Amino acid sequence: MRIPDWTPERKPQPQDLIDAVLARRGGQFINLDRALLWSEPLTRGWIVYFKNVRTGLATSRKHCELGICTVALLTGAHYEYHHHAPDFLAAGGTQAELDALDRAVAADPCVAVTDPALGELERLVVQYAAQMTVRVRVEDSLFAALSQHFDTTGMVELTAAIAAYNMVARFLNALQITPEGEG
Repeated sequence: MRIPDWTPERKPQPQDLIDAVLARRGGQFINLDRALLWSEPLTRGWIVYFKNVRTGLATSRKHCELGICTVALLTGAHYEYHHHAPDFLAAGGTQAELDALDRAVAADPCVAVTDPALGELERLVVQYAAQMTVRVRVEDSLFAALSQHFDTTGMVELTAAIAAYNMVARFLNALQITPEGEG
């Protein structure tokens, strides 16, 4: 990591904040926490926002996690992929779909995703996440096609999950945060 790991000695934080982070993580800090905890307001906001993005949305968790994994691979955010590929699998995704995602990212997922290991909806989600990540703007035709599968709430939530994890990828990459046990 480009910055020192946060410790209570380096930057004391309120106990309620420490307890909230530890409760969210099952009693252990992860490397991301060791960066976030340098800022109390950032950590407080992050906890609430990302808890909702990860587990509070009504939209398909599988499809949100597929969008997040797409962002991670496109941006080179290994940490993000390390944490979200298992969540994709736990939400009903398959290893064959992750392998297809890897192949799609190696091609040009902004243009089209054609791998038969991904269903029609999954191909659209990957292309949508790719356009949001690489081009920033999404083609009207892609938005319309994806909107055939999600209601307005679903489109807002899927878009927010992908956008949020674009921010996370940039945070992780800029600070060179690596998965636990690496680097």
